[in-house]
Amino acid sequence: MRGQAPVAHLKRGILQQGLCPKRRAGQCGSKPQQPQVAPTKSSLPAMLTIYNSLTRQKQPFTPIEPGKIRMYVCGMTVYDLCHLGHARAFLGFDVVQRWLRASGYDVTYVRNITDIDDKIIRRAQENSEPIKALTERMIGEMHRDFDALGIERPDLEPRATDYVPQMLDMIDTLEHKGLAYQASDGDVNYAVRKFVGYGKLSGKSLDDLRAGERVAVDTAKRDPLDFVLWKAAKETEPADTKWTSRWGKGRPGWHIECSAMSGALLGQTLDIHGGGPDLRFPHHENEIAQSEGAHDCTFANYWMHAGALNVGSEKMSKSLGNYFWIRDVLEKHDAEVVRFFVVRSHYRSQVNYTEDLIHDARQGLARLYTALRDVPPESIEIDWNDPHAARFQAAMNDDFNTPETVAVLFELANEAQRTRSGKVSGLLKALGGVLGLLQREPMSFLQAGTASDGPSAEEIETLIVKRVEAKKARNFAEADRIRDELKAAGILLEDSAAGTIWRRA
Repeated sequence: MRGQAPVAHLKRGILQQGLCPKRRAGQCGSKPQQPQVAPTKSSLPAMLTIYNSLTRQKQPFTPIEPGKIRMYVCGMTVYDLCHLGHARAFLGFDVVQRWLRASGYDVTYVRNITDIDDKIIRRAQENSEPIKALTERMIGEMHRDFDALGIERPDLEPRATDYVPQMLDMIDTLEHKGLAYQASDGDVNYAVRKFVGYGKLSGKSLDDLRAGERVAVDTAKRDPLDFVLWKAAKETEPADTKWTSRWGKGRPGWHIECSAMSGALLGQTLDIHGGGPDLRFPHHENEIAQSEGAHDCTFANYWMHAGALNVGSEKMSKSLGNYFWIRDVLEKHDAEVVRFFVVRSHYRSQVNYTEDLIHDARQGLARLYTALRDVPPESIEIDWNDPHAARFQAAMNDDFNTPETVAVLFELANEAQRTRSGKVSGLLKALGGVLGLLQREPMSFLQAGTASDGPSAEEIETLIVKRVEAKKARNFAEADRIRDELKAAGILLEDSAAGTIWRRA
C-alpha cells in the first residue's frame, strides 16, 4: 500500500478554487457553487476533460490546488467476496488514478471500506462469528482478488468503524442546522425537503421520488424521502455494533460514513468523487445533501460513475443472482486477460460479459505480446511528442478514452512487426504499462494457462519432442497428427531455425 499521507498536510491550503470565497478565507457560509460549464469543443485547451455526472457533460479538469488531486471512490461493503461487476468499476478507477499520476499530478486516492452494515451483521450472525473476524477476512479476500487483477491499492483505505466520532460530529451539525431530527423510533434522520437542490446529481425531482417505488414507507419518519443518519440499537443486535451517542446507543447509517471520511482525509471539497453505477442514487445524492448541508460548500467538483457489467441484458449483481466471483473467473482465465477485457471498454460504457468476449480479449492481448516476443523492446522513456504517444495522451485526456488507447497499442504492435524496431516495441510496452498491461515476459503470457486451457506445459513439451522425433524419422504423417492434436487443444506451434515454440490460442 502507498504511504499514509498525513491528514494535516492534506488539509493545508484546501481549495484555491471551486469553492465559495468565505471557505477560501477559512469561513464556510455561502451557498455551494457548481463547477463552471465547459466551453465549446473548439475552444477547449489541450488538457484533461472529464465527463461530470453532475452537469452531464465533459468539462475541462481544473484541480482545487494546482498539481494536486483529492480523489475519493466509494469502496466495498465487506460481508462477502467480490464479483466481476465490482472489478469492472474498480478497474476503471484504477486506470483513472494511474493516468492522473502519469500526467504528473500528486494524487491522494482514498477508497473506503464499509465494515459496519446491516448485511455484515446478518452474515456474521449466520456464520456465528464476530463481526470483526468476518470483515477482516473479507478485506483480505478483497485485496487478494484486486491484487490479482493489478488494481493498485489506494493511498488511504479508511474503515467506517474508525470514523464514528467524525460521523457523530457531522450529524450533530446537521441537527443544529435543522437538517436532521430524531424520530420516535430513536433513529436520527436527514430531512430531505429542507436541503435545496436534492436530486441534482440523479436528475430526480422530489415529486418523482415521492411517487417512486424505491422509497420505503416508514411511519417514524416525517417524510418517506428522509434517510437515516444514525440507527438506534436493537436489543437483539451484537454489542460490537453499538456506539454511544447523545441520541442513545446505535450505529451510523450507510451514507454518512463517506461524507465524514472524505471530509476528514481530503477536506470538505473533493476534486473527484467516483463510484459504481448504482451509487449515483441514493448514496451519492445523499452524500451531497449531508456534506453540503453541513459545510455550505461544494462537496465534489467532478462526479464520475463507472458503467455496469451486464450478463445478458441485466446488470451483474448479487441481488439478481447473476454474478461471478472474481476468483472463480480467474480459475478459468488469465488475470491480465480479464483486465484487458475491462480496460479496452470505456469506463462509462456498459460491458457485456460472455465467454466469447473473454476469448476475444485473450486473442487480442496475445497479438500484443507476440509483437513484444518477436521484437524485443528497448527500455525507453515515453516521448509524448511521438505521434503514437501523442494520440494515446489525447485519448486519455478525453475522459479516459481507453478504447482509442488500445487501438494505438495495436498500431504499435503492427509497426513493430513491420519495422523490427525495438524502440517501437519499447513504446508499446511503456504505453501498455500506463494501463497496467504488457509488463510480463511475453512467453510467460503466451504459454500461460489454466486447467480449462488444455494440456499442461509439460504435456505440450513432450508432444513437441515426439513430433521432432517423427520428423527426423520422416514420419511426416505422425508429425502432422501431433500438430493437429495440439491445435485442436488450442496450442499453436511455430517452427523456426532455432526450433519449435508454442503458445496458447
